[in-house]
Order: sequence, then structure tokens, then C-alpha cells
Amino acid sequence: MESSEDDGGEPLSRMAEWRDVTPLPQDDGPNPVAPIAYKEEFRETMDYFRAIYKVDERSPRALRLTRRAIHLNPGNYTVWHFRRLVLEALDTDLDEELDFIQRIANSNSKNYQLWHHRRWVVERLGTNARANELHLIKTILSLDAKNYHAWSHRQWVLQALGGWEDELDYCQQLLEEDIFNNSAWNQRYFVVTRSPFLGGLTAMRASEVRYTVEAILANPNNECPWRYLRGLYKDDTESLVNNREISSVCLKVIKTKKDYTFALKMLLDLLCYGFQPCQEFRDAVVALWTSDSRPSDSDLATAICDILEHVDSLRASYWIWRKKQASSLIK
Repeated sequence: MESSEDDGGEPLSRMAEWRDVTPLPQDDGPNPVAPIAYKEEFRETMDYFRAIYKVDERSPRALRLTRRAIHLNPGNYTVWHFRRLVLEALDTDLDEELDFIQRIANSNSKNYQLWHHRRWVVERLGTNARANELHLIKTILSLDAKNYHAWSHRQWVLQALGGWEDELDYCQQLLEEDIFNNSAWNQRYFVVTRSPFLGGLTAMRASEVRYTVEAILANPNNECPWRYLRGLYKDDTESLVNNREISSVCLKVIKTKKDYTFALKMLLDLLCYGFQPCQEFRDAVVALWTSDSRPSDSDLATAICDILEHVDSLRASYWIWRKKQASSLIK
């Protein structure tokens, strides 16, 4: 349907197959305030595209025209939409379409329209495309670990086509390479809560808490595992408070007197949820006091807020507000 070779950018007006089409110029109104100085190739291509779009021509030449238009502007969602209509009408080889998408992606990997189009193609190819898609996304993430589009597509592939079996191991590999990779932590949570093979969050919670606690102790100043730990107890603060592993890791980090900011934040939340600390917690927090950050009174939650106000000065106003809230919650 489409030639694998470019047409060399020859003007459409000089091509025999387009002689029966009258280009449809863009209508900017009688007195445009700031007309855009389009390049001639772009203007001509879009004039012809508007003409075939208006009459809904779903032909091989229309497909070739969408290819030219996409090369000139990969973000034109109307062109992508019409291309899908033409592909469907012509029953085109969608494996070849994946090749076309990849060529565009090489220079536009964060193009929303492109990823949406790829999902449409893969959905029609079905499970036969699963292995290639997961492998491709691994390649992309090895170059850009925070590529939101790639992660979103990967999650869609897993849910739509399967492939969950090795996904937790893949997350483990990424975190071994970079324990600060928040995208890998997010994917791990996605797998733990969505995989049909792991039994769900409740079944995985104990082992995930152990894994997360180890990550915290290795890097207490890494916010990712602290956030992950909270996610493991989403909508279940009672279990969060009653799990001594969590309060214990807070205590261990605080007692080191370094990189303790996130531990204090977690301890403050535990106190607000009803945690009853022993004297060891109070002594550990008192040991952090300095002449500059000494709390205004002996209440543990207030003391924590006073310390955080000092060591996390960028959010000082927030910690002042939290102190007022804690005073009303903790009697």
C-alpha cells in the first residue's frame, strides 16, 4: 500500500496521481492577526490533506499522504486519526505500520499522538505483539528511565495482553541498578496490586514491607521507599500503626542522627494515626535537638514539627501548620 521509500519531497502538484485533486487552503479568515509563515512543502501537503479529508477518501494515496504529513508534523492528531481510518479501510499490514511508527519515534519518542497510535495498532495485532512491545519498552527505558509514555504503554500492554510473569523481577533489576528510580518503584506497586499471579496487596504486603525496610536502611534519605511503604497501607492506617517493623525502622534511622528527615515525617504520621511511642522514641527525638532547633515544649509531635521546621526550612510554613493540626489530634 505504501512505498518503503520516500517520494523525495517532490511537490504534490507535479505528481500525476494528484492531478484530479483540488487543494483546500487553510481558512484563517479575512484579516488574520498573525498569519503563520508555513514552509511551502508543509502548506501544500496540508492543503491536499484537507481536500481528501473533506471527501473522506480512504485510498493508498491517502495513506501515503498521511505519512508525508506526519513526517512534517508528528503531533497532528487529525492526521493520525485519519491514518487509522485509512489503515482499517485498506486492511493494511500492521506489522509494517509498527515499523513506520518506530521510525517516527526515533526522533519523537515523547509524542502523545504516536503512542496512542501505537496502542491502536498493537491492540489489533493482539498477543502476538506482546513480546516485542515489552522488549522495545525495555530498550527505551534503558536510555530514558523516566519516559512516562513508555511506562504508560508498558502498563497498558500488561493489562491488555499479559506478560506479568517476569515483571516483578524486572522491577527488581531496575531498582538494583538505581534504587532512586521512582518510576521503577511505581511500577513495582503497579505489579504488586494488579498482577493476577501475586495474590494482591494483602498477600504481598509482609514481604514488600521487608524489602522496603531494607531499602530504607541502606538509603534513609531516599524518599521513594518511604512513599512506597505508605502506599502498601493505602486506606489501612490501623495496620500501618500496628506494624512494629515500620515504627522500628523510623527509630533506627532517627538514632543514627543523620538523614532522618523522612523518618521523622513517618513517625509524625504514625503519631497522628494513634501510635503510642515508648520512651525510647522520645529520647531519640530529644537527641536531635540543637540550640537552633530546640522545640517549644516536650510534646513529641510538636518536637518533631519544630525539628522539621528547622531541617526542612523550605516547607517551614507547612510544618508550622502540621504542628497546629497535631496539637488538635494528639492529646
